[in-house]
Amino acid sequence: MSELTTAVRVGIEGVFYSLAHVPDLVRYGSKPLREIRANPALGNELKQKLRDFGAAVAYPPHQAYIGNIAPERLSDLPKPWYEKLIEGATSEGRFGDVVEQNRFYILLAAADQFDLVSLENGWFRDQDGQPSVGAPKLRSTTEIHALCEKGALPLYSGERLIGAFEAAHAEDASLAADVLLENLAAKVTAAHSLRSVCKRLDLDPTDIDFVISCSEEAVGDRYNRGGGNLAKAIAEQVGCVRASGCDVKAFCAGPMYAMVQGASLVQSGVAKKVAVVAGGSLAKLGMKFESHLKKNMPVLEDVLGSFAVILSAAKPGEPCMRLDSAAFHPVGAGASPQAMAENLAEKPLAKLGMKLTDVDRYGVELHNPEITVPSGSGDVPRTNYLTLAALAVMRGQISKANMEDFVRTRGMLGYAPTQGHIPSAIVYLGHAVERLRAKQIRHALLIAKGSLFLGRMTQLSDGCSFLVDRNDL
Repeated sequence: MSELTTAVRVGIEGVFYSLAHVPDLVRYGSKPLREIRANPALGNELKQKLRDFGAAVAYPPHQAYIGNIAPERLSDLPKPWYEKLIEGATSEGRFGDVVEQNRFYILLAAADQFDLVSLENGWFRDQDGQPSVGAPKLRSTTEIHALCEKGALPLYSGERLIGAFEAAHAEDASLAADVLLENLAAKVTAAHSLRSVCKRLDLDPTDIDFVISCSEEAVGDRYNRGGGNLAKAIAEQVGCVRASGCDVKAFCAGPMYAMVQGASLVQSGVAKKVAVVAGGSLAKLGMKFESHLKKNMPVLEDVLGSFAVILSAAKPGEPCMRLDSAAFHPVGAGASPQAMAENLAEKPLAKLGMKLTDVDRYGVELHNPEITVPSGSGDVPRTNYLTLAALAVMRGQISKANMEDFVRTRGMLGYAPTQGHIPSAIVYLGHAVERLRAKQIRHALLIAKGSLFLGRMTQLSDGCSFLVDRNDL
């Protein structure tokens, strides 16, 4: 049978990406929180190197993330990117946005159902467009200070104390203030992306049947630390009243698994419209801040990344997922880079009668090298592209002399914040959808890897991949 008759496609209706710029929450990232407790002087150094909203918006990788520039353009822009900002950059992108910190705080309060968040009354009244956020818990400045003295997490806007975040239980570490702030931040940012993609598509949230969250947070309490279903909380926040949902966890590969499972629900007829969503990981703010401070750089890990994808039945001529291309990294494959490339690129393509050189663009772990290289973590996407190119050489599809050409023409520079699940291939889906619609590319293969050993339950790595194309090929 031909490829066309055996193809199993599910439509990608829309994609939205968001970055919440939260410089004053960097101090609560897992690494800064630990290091500043041990060395309080680091807190002052960190504050001196935080970016303002304008710098975050005009940062070239952020403009690529929200769709205002193509990732391929980054290689032509002068460096360092954090100094060579894009003039005239806007916070609204073709398929995303950058959210300012004060707005994030208001969204945080609006999503709080358990009186965890208190905002200072005067600060809230000062905000423009006070919004339809329900009724956030407002307190006086004196009350906010008293809460913080009793152990609540202080919320700052610059030097101004504007709120407090309380724990839900005095003895339960899973309901401590810092953990609950991580969880609520993930819910809020994912809900914002889902609400935004519905608005862009003119889609009524009540038409969504199922929501899958692949956020990294494992919501629970002391009896069930990873009980989860952040997905249903997100669906409720956005008004998806007819939807149910569940969480999918696979470390950094989580979004790819969630996409495959969501597409399978559509293909099987179990659901007609599925939303795959992920919120930002507050714990990963400022992971590499010490390296950035040592090199006199601004702290670049100051954003919470989120996304939402709407999946439905494939339509003629529209971008889609190839479910028949979906591949997983088996237990016995081994974790070498070559084994990953063979199982997540070569073998699934071979199923479709394709070679590595038939793919126009590869989406891999697109970590921003300006964040990772100074800390000694290397240029992650380039390493992955070189592995694919080396496999193509081994299979006689290109010559060794053409490896750099393979990397340049089928890869791209990384532009995603170090949020774990966010950089892992899914970040390229929005650009791929645009280029497929414009008929600038025919195929893109998305590949993500997961570090299962981080949970100390296995030494294994993991991975998942799938091809996206148009429904007229």
